Amino acid sequence: MEYKEKIMTLEEVRDVVKRLRKEKKKIVFTNGCFDLIHPGHVRCLYQAKKEGDFLIVAINSDSSVRRIKGEKRPILSEKERAEIISALSFVDAVVIFQEDTPESIIREILPDVLVKGGDWKEEEIVGADIVKRNGGRVVRVPYEAGFSTTSIIEKIKKRYCGE
Repeated sequence: MEYKEKIMTLEEVRDVVKRLRKEKKKIVFTNGCFDLIHPGHVRCLYQAKKEGDFLIVAINSDSSVRRIKGEKRPILSEKERAEIISALSFVDAVVIFQEDTPESIIREILPDVLVKGGDWKEEEIVGADIVKRNGGRVVRVPYEAGFSTTSIIEKIKKRYCGE
């Protein structure tokens, strides 16, 4: 499959999940803004894939990122972010969502495993209750300090703008 073909609509993801469930495959889901992809993102996604057979990554839309992170974000557009994430061999599908949280996608897909970075407390993870009620589990990937989009932006500003 061409990597850009991994970028799907919610309807396409829903159809793939339906087929995979018949094959008894384990569906893994994670989400985020993924603005300025860094090693922390890659490591988290790699670990997420180890939790099952099919990894779905939901990416906040540009308007959603602006509402959450402020008017100066995202740096990369939703299409650019989706393309980068889809190029990772261990990512099976990418879907862009408009809401501020992925709750509606999680309700639709009902993944077997919901993965987030270890900087999130389980009670803060959107959809954790839904996944657990459905018999799934929540996995928190250990957080590695020093990797964040905000810190990359600050480093660039300091180095090139003298801020």
